[in-house]
Amino acid sequence: MRVKSIAARKHRKVKKLAKGFKQARRRRVKAAKEALAHAGAYAYHGRKLRKRDMRALWITRINAALRVEGVSYSQFMSGLKKAKIELNRKILADIAVNDPNTFKAILSQVK
Repeated sequence: MRVKSIAARKHRKVKKLAKGFKQARRRRVKAAKEALAHAGAYAYHGRKLRKRDMRALWITRINAALRVEGVSYSQFMSGLKKAKIELNRKILADIAVNDPNTFKAILSQVK
C-alpha cells in the first residue's frame, strides 16, 4: 500500500473550503489559500459590522415610532433612564414595530 501525500490532503482541504469561488481561486491551491485568507478577514470584519448595523436599525425604528408621537429619540432615552425602565434598544424596537399600544404605554410612563 502506498503512502498518500500529506500535501495532497492539505490541498484537498483548501480546495473544499474554496468551493464556490471563481476561476483560479477555486482551482489553484496558492490562489485559493490567498482568497480564503481574505474571505476570513472580511467575514470577521462583517460580524463586527453586523452588530453596528443592527443597533442603528433599532434606533431608527424606535425614532420613527417616537416621531409619530411627537417625541425625539434623545428625550425618550433620557426619560427611560430617569424612570428607571431598563429595556434595551432591541426590545424597544421590537415592541415599537409589533405592539404599538404597549409602546405608547411605555412612552406615557416616560413622559
